[in-house]
Amino acid sequence: MNSYKTNLNLLNVDIGLLIFRIAIAGLMLTHGFPKLLTLFGPDEIKFADPLGLGETVSFTLTVFAEFICSAFIIFGFLTRFSAIPIIITMAVAAFIVHVPDGFGKQELPLLFMFGFLLLAICGGGKYSLDYLLQNRK
Repeated sequence: MNSYKTNLNLLNVDIGLLIFRIAIAGLMLTHGFPKLLTLFGPDEIKFADPLGLGETVSFTLTVFAEFICSAFIIFGFLTRFSAIPIIITMAVAAFIVHVPDGFGKQELPLLFMFGFLLLAICGGGKYSLDYLLQNRK
């Protein structure tokens, strides 16, 4: 007797990936957009430098991950590769920057990290630019 049985419907999987991709990357954009404005604004950049690269470099890499890579993921463009900088950024936030703050501050970066890990593994699905560009003839 099977204790677990499923009928995998690929249409549902692709729609699920589309919804998940847009939702998680859209939420990440809400973190990246204010940072983008700060990067090009007149104010001095004050940001954590957990890897010793300098505040400006750390901030610029974070803007790249949270804004540029998120925008790419929304459209499903280079989805797997675009997820990697976000995964790294969220791992640094969770395991280095917010360690002294406790789990309450680590929880959101961990959720984002695992969500983008899912996209790095599964890709953008059928409703993505990746699929369109790969399958055009």
